[in-house]
Amino acid sequence: MIHYRKDTDNIVTLTFDMKERSHNFLNHEIADAFFPVLSYLLKEKSKRKLRGVILTSAKRTFLAGGDLEYLFQERSPEEFFTYTIILGKLFRAFESPGVPVVAAINGRAVGTGFELAMACHHRVMLDERKIRVGFPEVKYGLMPGNGGVIRMMWTLGIEKALPILTSGRTYRPQEALKAGIVDDLAKDKKELFLKAKEYILTVEEGRRPWDVEGEEIPGGSANAPHNLGMIATLIAEMTAKYKHHYPAPMAILNTLIEGSKVDFDTASRIESRYYTQLLLSQEAKNMMTAFWKNMTEMQEGASRPKGFGRFRPRKVGIVGAGRMGSGIALACLRNGLEVVMKDVSKLVADRGRDYVNNKLDELIELHRVSPEYKQELLAKISTTDTSRDFEDCDLVIEAVFENINVKRKVNKEAEIHMDEFTLFATNTISIPITKLAESSTRPENYVGLHFFPPAESVPLVEIIRGKKTSDETLARAYDFVHAIKKTPIIVKDGWGFYAMRVQNTYILEGITMLLEGISPAVIENLGRQAGMPQGPLALADDMSVKIVQEYENQASEHYGQKYIVHPAVDALKKMLELERFGEYKKGGFYEYPEKEEAHLWSELTEHFPNKRTDINKDKIMERLLFCQVLEAVWCLQEKVVKTIAEANLGSIYGWGFPKFKGGVIQFINDYGKEDFIKKCGELEKEFGQRFQVPKILKGDKIV
Repeated sequence: MIHYRKDTDNIVTLTFDMKERSHNFLNHEIADAFFPVLSYLLKEKSKRKLRGVILTSAKRTFLAGGDLEYLFQERSPEEFFTYTIILGKLFRAFESPGVPVVAAINGRAVGTGFELAMACHHRVMLDERKIRVGFPEVKYGLMPGNGGVIRMMWTLGIEKALPILTSGRTYRPQEALKAGIVDDLAKDKKELFLKAKEYILTVEEGRRPWDVEGEEIPGGSANAPHNLGMIATLIAEMTAKYKHHYPAPMAILNTLIEGSKVDFDTASRIESRYYTQLLLSQEAKNMMTAFWKNMTEMQEGASRPKGFGRFRPRKVGIVGAGRMGSGIALACLRNGLEVVMKDVSKLVADRGRDYVNNKLDELIELHRVSPEYKQELLAKISTTDTSRDFEDCDLVIEAVFENINVKRKVNKEAEIHMDEFTLFATNTISIPITKLAESSTRPENYVGLHFFPPAESVPLVEIIRGKKTSDETLARAYDFVHAIKKTPIIVKDGWGFYAMRVQNTYILEGITMLLEGISPAVIENLGRQAGMPQGPLALADDMSVKIVQEYENQASEHYGQKYIVHPAVDALKKMLELERFGEYKKGGFYEYPEKEEAHLWSELTEHFPNKRTDINKDKIMERLLFCQVLEAVWCLQEKVVKTIAEANLGSIYGWGFPKFKGGVIQFINDYGKEDFIKKCGELEKEFGQRFQVPKILKGDKIV
């Protein structure tokens, strides 16, 4: 697992190479293998036979991180705390042999893997775009727990360390160098080891600032008088941003504040305690369920049709150079695909290329891409006004506006020039795929690919199967979505598909509350307080009031005689009569004045008077969340989506269901299934049949 090699300069290279694994990872049990090696190194040092140590990897990753399988299990606080102490001792041992230790980072180093790199005296990173370093733990409701927080604080200071630790971002080489979390870059592996060796030969002794008497944290400790205002501001900002729903960022800030006031080893124990506390939290359990357990299932292709070889797309055609089509193009380009973009004229198509160009300029300013890489990407996009240029495309995606006749027209034009294996995908948000495919000469190759705006950054794509869409087409669409590094969920063709159908219940519940006389400001604020990214009225404006009503019309059509009119329908009709269509018409539930922030329509309370003074905030938030969860369960029962993983991740990525709840189905586990069913009964009795519990939830199938 650890290869030991010493050169003529007495520099030892330790190479990680875990057998029968594609990646190296580190946990407390594997750490035991390191201690005998470190003991031997200390003996070599005492004999003056050790000049320095280089840590590197034989895999494509340096160290992929910790053992989430272990951390996901139910364990005692003592066991988790011991886990962190063992790893903390290992990292402490690496930085304390008295000789310089260099991390030669030749692959991905995240989480625990980057904690080990931070424990080295110097970090040299291979300058390849695919390599990342950083601390993504906060995405799982966790934090670094083995000294990583304290080492980052001593490297950068409290204020600069906080965003790196709480963002969950991982950094490309140039970004990491600029941020100060690596010390040098190398253009290739040969230079990587040359630079590592040069550092060792120019440094007499390996010693960290926190082990040198008189050294201070950059910018000073939290006790420093000049930092008191900054600390107070950081606490206020964190409270406002996370609303006490996400304990990990505040635990990181508390660790930085408390750890800055004591010696390094005491600070590391403080970090381990906060880490253990987070591991035992329900928020971490929920987020690990979604972003590790469910995500692993999705990455392994749990819902992909079996029996078909992997599809490796090379070139993609896109019809429509608007923001959606241009965003899809950028996602394809950034993942190595060529793009042909078509619109009614080449001039219009060129606007799509301009959008890509401008977005890449923004990324250059953020140091996420280089000017050279931008030119590489732009060389892979061509614009056209003719479908003839789709002849050698593996997939053509239509992203024109929501009109069935226009969509059918561009499909016919494209199919003439596509070969028998090429897929045709539509990015519709409301028109059934089966209906659109009626005009196709090859409906078995026709599929829905529903991207969410902005398409270049939202990680979810709904793959919608029409009545005649083949299994092979589904499998190939699934592979395409993976190829552009997005999360695919396979959805049954029907009203609103999955994401929009469930999201609509949140909007309708908020509008119903407006009819009940609850203040619109209260509705919006409590929607956000419940963990949603927007209030339901703001979301209605974003989608457009017409689309909200259209989805409800489709629900009526879907259920036929069983359909029960939603109480929000009257309010929707009234808004349309008042010509308050939403943001795109500069007026809906909100007003959109030029050069000012949007605000609730000043006349809204004239049409929907505030009559309620008996506001139960908890009940309002429950209604706004429960309606979404129940609709998602109906979707499982009706096989709109087939797996819990798709339901959970689709809810988080598709419309912003609270991450700290782990998604719509994990919400039930978090709440407690029996308690959830009981609460639904109470809500149904008070507010109507829309809170009825589907039969599938009363069995043992889904939670």
